Formats: sequence, C-alpha cells, structure tokens
Amino acid sequence: MNLIIRLLLNAIAVFALAHLLSGVQVDSYVTAIIVALVLSILNLLVKPLLVILTFPITVVTLGLFLLIINGLIILLADKFISGFYVTNIWWAIIFSVLLSILQSVLQSIFKSDN
Repeated sequence: MNLIIRLLLNAIAVFALAHLLSGVQVDSYVTAIIVALVLSILNLLVKPLLVILTFPITVVTLGLFLLIINGLIILLADKFISGFYVTNIWWAIIFSVLLSILQSVLQSIFKSDN
C-alpha cells in the first residue's frame, strides 16, 4: 500500500512540475502515473549501472556529474513514454532537481500524517 501511495505522490509531483516548467509536458494524469512508474524502474535498474560506469568523472566533478545522469534518465523516460516530452538536457536536469525536492517534501508531509 505504501508503494502505491509513493507512486501517486511522485505522479502528482511530475504533473505539477510539468505545468510549472515550459520545457516539460505531460499530457494527462495517467501519463504522469506512467512517468512516475517508469522513472522508478529506470532509477532502480539503469541509474546504478550509469553511476558505476561514470564513477571516475563523478569523482573529478565532486558529484556534479550525477545531475547529468539524472537528466539522462529523464530523457530516457521521454523516449519511452508518449505523452511525456522534455525539450532538452537542461530542462531534464532542472526537472530532475525540482522533482527530487518536491518528492521529498510530499513524502515528508505524508509521513508526518501517519
């Protein structure tokens, strides 16, 4: 049950940010749920591999390259999901950073209610 609630909170965050950022579009609520699900799967399966492969450059940039990796994950989700559009890597990075912040806020609100 907790997993479904987290997925729905992430979908709300995706939908809200898509309306705030001009470089990101989500066609519907259902698409936002799909985006949240696909991003969760990509972060679980693809991101660890990318982090391992790019570890040297991540160390040299003091971890800032992780922002690029997060942006690439967003762009990969864009390629998989029709109805989800990201203009370029810069919008993907901004979306990724704001999504992380908004997810943390929403999840802390949800945890304080329980």
